[in-house]
Amino acid sequence: METPGGWVALVGGGPGRADLITLRGLRLLRRADVVVVDRLAPAELLDEVRPGAEIVDAGKAPHGHNLTQTEINALIVAQARRGRGVVRLKGGDPFVFGRGGEEALACAAAGVRCEVVPGVTSAVAVPALAGIPVTHRGITQDVAIVSGHVDPSHPGSTADWDALASGPGTVVILMGVAALPRISAELIKRGRSPQTPTAVIQDGGTSRERLVTGPLKEIAGLARDAGISSPAVIVIGEVVGLHGSLGLGRVPDPDPER
Repeated sequence: METPGGWVALVGGGPGRADLITLRGLRLLRRADVVVVDRLAPAELLDEVRPGAEIVDAGKAPHGHNLTQTEINALIVAQARRGRGVVRLKGGDPFVFGRGGEEALACAAAGVRCEVVPGVTSAVAVPALAGIPVTHRGITQDVAIVSGHVDPSHPGSTADWDALASGPGTVVILMGVAALPRISAELIKRGRSPQTPTAVIQDGGTSRERLVTGPLKEIAGLARDAGISSPAVIVIGEVVGLHGSLGLGRVPDPDPER
């Protein structure tokens, strides 16, 4: 039976840097009795958890989850039913390949109060922080965000690879490093130019960021030779050509005394 006062907040932690979480997300994180965290959530945010709160590592590493999604759903529901405030802390945004919808459905089925706190998705933020706008006037007016978790040739893939290959817009692929050779080959086979500028950005938004650029036909080999690994964001499109031209950097942090 549900205990009054319990709640679940699905909080997007942003694209890598701890200071890119929303104000609402940070407030709920500081209030939480239980924090269930993914490996892609900014680890520094756990310093904001109040003393005495329980931290549960859900893992969610590729091929090595600490908890299955079913177990996570059951955990957040059970904790909320005990009258506890639960923050499900994720990297990026909970509803962009974050399975937040599945967790919200589990809460709804159990009658548990649930809120989603959108986060800055890595699909647009990681390229932006690297100096690549995913849209740019005169270059492209559209962008597609695609999961690379499922092989393009697999029957279970729901992405329209013909449209992605033939369209002029930017294609951003998450969770696609392992499948990059197949993804690039499939796009070229379906009509995308082999010379399309492409970038692969590992650990975007952090001090560990690494970036490789090159034509679509060569990018898989370039990324492999550079030792690029997950987590990484792949950007395919003419906007990649703007990398290095925008002169971006960080402005000084505000004086904490003011």
